[in-house]
Amino acid sequence: MVFSGMNVVVLIALIFLYGRMALRSRAVLSFALIVFALFLLVQNVITMYAYDDMAPLFGAETVPYLTAIAASQFVALAVLLRFTV
Repeated sequence: MVFSGMNVVVLIALIFLYGRMALRSRAVLSFALIVFALFLLVQNVITMYAYDDMAPLFGAETVPYLTAIAASQFVALAVLLRFTV
């Protein structure tokens, strides 16, 4: 859940940066990146809800795998943010 929360923060920063680029350049790619980041933001918010509300349904065995998925996504988003800034 921690990594999903960090993903949300990074995605909000990316959406802000892409929004500034879109306003300045009016490039289609900037708008596409905003849409892409919004979908990832929704996915991470749903993941945080699932961790919180549906954890008993997952079983303890799946938590390390879900954490690894969120952690790898965080690394990818952090690299993307670093190269965007």
